[in-house]
Amino acid sequence: MKSTLLSRQDLEFLLFDWLRVDELTRRPRFTEHSRETFCDTLDLCEQLASRYFAPHNKKSDAQEPTFDGKTVIIIDEVKEALAACADAELIGMAMDYALGGAQLPATVAQAGFAWLLAANVSTAGYPMLTMANANLLAEFGNPDQIDAFVKPMIAGRFTGTMCLSETQAGSSLADITTRAEPRADGTYRLFGSKMWISGGDHELTDNIVHLVLAKIPGGPTGTKGISLFIVPKYLVNPDGTLGERNDVVLAGLNHKMGYRGITNTVLNFGEGGHRPGGEPGAVGYLVGAEHRGLSYMFRMMNEARLGVGMGAIALGYTGYLKSLEYARGRPQGRPVSAKDPATPQVPIIEHPDVKRMLLAQKSYVEGALALALYCARLVDIARTAESEDERDHATALLDILTPIAKSWPSQWCLAANDLAIQVHGGYGYTREYDVEQHYRDNRLNPIHEGTHGIQSLDLLGRKVTQRDGASLAALHQAMTDSIAAGRRAGGEPAEAATQLDAVIQRLVAVTAGMFAAGDIDAALANSAVYLEAFGHVVIAWMWLEQLLAVGGRTGDFYDGKRQAARYFFRYELPKTGPQLDLLERLDRTTIEMQPDWF
Repeated sequence: MKSTLLSRQDLEFLLFDWLRVDELTRRPRFTEHSRETFCDTLDLCEQLASRYFAPHNKKSDAQEPTFDGKTVIIIDEVKEALAACADAELIGMAMDYALGGAQLPATVAQAGFAWLLAANVSTAGYPMLTMANANLLAEFGNPDQIDAFVKPMIAGRFTGTMCLSETQAGSSLADITTRAEPRADGTYRLFGSKMWISGGDHELTDNIVHLVLAKIPGGPTGTKGISLFIVPKYLVNPDGTLGERNDVVLAGLNHKMGYRGITNTVLNFGEGGHRPGGEPGAVGYLVGAEHRGLSYMFRMMNEARLGVGMGAIALGYTGYLKSLEYARGRPQGRPVSAKDPATPQVPIIEHPDVKRMLLAQKSYVEGALALALYCARLVDIARTAESEDERDHATALLDILTPIAKSWPSQWCLAANDLAIQVHGGYGYTREYDVEQHYRDNRLNPIHEGTHGIQSLDLLGRKVTQRDGASLAALHQAMTDSIAAGRRAGGEPAEAATQLDAVIQRLVAVTAGMFAAGDIDAALANSAVYLEAFGHVVIAWMWLEQLLAVGGRTGDFYDGKRQAARYFFRYELPKTGPQLDLLERLDRTTIEMQPDWF
């Protein structure tokens, strides 16, 4: 029986037929791996997802965490799933052997972790954040910090969080007020409050490692004065044992429409609930240099953005597969040409409009999955680059694709979940069917780790212009290479290549024109439209790449790939035309709207 979480055949097609991840084993970092170890990892993740994560997905949604004033209460199955994840050594899948990791390619690790996200995105949120936290500290922490915090996280004894937002600041990190006062022993004492902290308090592991952005008094104003600190729930003694409870206090739980199984918290630092050594303030340890905290945190933020994108894809994908299974088994109605009501009803998958909805979902989720794994492969290439040029090229591509890989799936795989509900008809919005929850869970992803608006400003206001447009030029060249390959292949790939080439040329020209006009406010006013158009071009490129990987092979799987590509090129890519028209005009409708007119 095929899984309704993800398609193993699709994952293997993308990993081995298209991205050829087994070729990464030629690089020194991955020489101890093989296609066999990669497939074993996928097997393990699929088994854990099915056995430990999926069974309590609905239960953890219905019985979300509660706080009795002292302790957070979470259903037992969450702890069991995290213990299984730790026992399988999945948290360190892509991390160094020296740290206790398995040193797998990020591409394989992401493909494996997608199973957990599809099975239970809330429970998978704990290890996802822990991985990103550990990766940041492995890169920027000192050896003592790595021993005290990173290795226990990889072993599954500790979990990690990221503490950025504050009630009065939101995404405007320049306005955070949490302060860190230096002490003579080299530690700091933190005072302040953080909001929307996923995984911020629980009893699931021995300790929680908070990475906290704060300002040291007397430092520069704005973002240039932000530093990064490790603030553990429990202090860690030199021998690795747990010490005193730190002054990190749970002020309350936030109650969300989705992702209900993971605690989402308000945390107070230094409010006096616990006073290590009798002194006020939460004990914190500076990561790296003072006032460099935001640059360090971007390491975790960008990883989390890619993780949010993969979570959106996993939710869209499992919703698609469940609506597909429902459509195959639900008899209703007859073909429009069948006039005799005595004839048997047909499965709804036979109706053209249901096919349209399923095709749309397929084109969104399979296109987005290709993008997420392509980005993961760029991480591997940058990490193991054999030359500076190779590293710079991979980094430039990853920079410009990250806002797309976060936001496009968050919008369009959510649209897939919407269509999955529609395919189910009246059953779709009942809690008895999973697709209702998948939509609620996925609706958070357009906000998680930076809204669409923030990602669009990052893309248009920074990524396309940085280093004199080097990232955009790198992406344009990569797409041009695919277009050339499509034309050489002839037939349908050549047709798609020609269509894509025309849209890309227009996108590049419109981008240049928006900045040439010298009206930066007008250029950025419709950055969200730009992000959507840009994302559609990128996903069309992913579909051209998949067409090329399919080649002349036949069979249901490959024929389905071709049809999904056709759908995207015929139904979706043309939507960019009016969007580019709007951008080209530098339309000022939103700027000119006055608050009193609403």
